[in-house]
Amino acid sequence: MKKFIKLVGCGLLLAASLAMAQTPYTDDAVYRGLGGKEGIRKIVDSFLTLVLADPRIKDNFADFDIPQINQRLQEQFCEYAGGPCKYTGKYHDKAMEGVGPVRDMKSVHQDLQITNAMFNALTEDLQIAMEQHQVPSGVALKLVAKLAPMQRDIVTK
Repeated sequence: MKKFIKLVGCGLLLAASLAMAQTPYTDDAVYRGLGGKEGIRKIVDSFLTLVLADPRIKDNFADFDIPQINQRLQEQFCEYAGGPCKYTGKYHDKAMEGVGPVRDMKSVHQDLQITNAMFNALTEDLQIAMEQHQVPSGVALKLVAKLAPMQRDIVTK
């Protein structure tokens, strides 16, 4: 597993450095490999459980609306995997209480001081969640490759 996680990390950095386009797959093979909407829901639930227990990154999620993050991640994974969902890409801060502008990925993360090590920890937790749900490694790598370009907007330190 450690070798696979290192491989994913290397792939993640390579994909980010190449600035791969953040576009969904044009077919639904990855979506089906993740188990469709129900499989994605289970993966995201497990992923967030891991993240919230991970001492390397859990504190970064203390002030966020976890159910909303869960919903956005399900949308995102579904769309980027070639599924029928549409990722809104928007997040409302709890403190905003329904008022003010909707923030994009970059602005949500700009003040969080996220490092590459923290981003990689998140990626490891996602990989573990996919392994827990028997997602084939090729499918898992394809999803990570589609999500990797977000590193540019998330890592700020």
